[in-house]
Amino acid sequence: MKTKVTVAAYILMALIQLYFPAQMIFDSENLLQAGVEYKFKTAPIDPNDPFRGKYITLHYEQNTIEIRDENEWQRSEVVYVIVSKDLSGFAKIQSVSKVKPSNKVDFVKAKVNFVTTNGSNKLIIGYPFDRYYMEESKAPEAEVTYQESQQDTRRPAYALVKIKGGEAVLEDVLIDGESIREIVKKGKK
Repeated sequence: MKTKVTVAAYILMALIQLYFPAQMIFDSENLLQAGVEYKFKTAPIDPNDPFRGKYITLHYEQNTIEIRDENEWQRSEVVYVIVSKDLSGFAKIQSVSKVKPSNKVDFVKAKVNFVTTNGSNKLIIGYPFDRYYMEESKAPEAEVTYQESQQDTRRPAYALVKIKGGEAVLEDVLIDGESIREIVKKGKK
């Protein structure tokens, strides 16, 4: 009897350990399939994470919004960024709220990176999709390609992000409409 209970406990423990990673994968895949697509214009930085590998750090043009009172906001505070698309199809901040909006609008759960204290009333947002990971062998060429595109205004770079219910997944980084993975694969610069 004791052996059956032990085996059952091990099986239950194994199932629990498989459930959480599987749920995370399912949630990300669901977001990629059903999320609303947004293009966020970027600016470059490219560090290395010893635990997760090479990545491109993405800084977004649409990360600052004017607020009424600097004293109402705290650094690292969770906020909800309501977004829409401009005439060119790029993401544009409509507003920022401390209260989760209805699912009738597209929004991203983010954090406050910085609040001005000089009376200019600016709030800088830290998006949860600020890193694009690359295969180690392709990352150096991708970094150079990306940095060159940031200097060439004829080749716009942007992140393709899927948004659904406040969650967001970074799907790809594109330069002049082409995936950075494909550019690196072809050996383009």
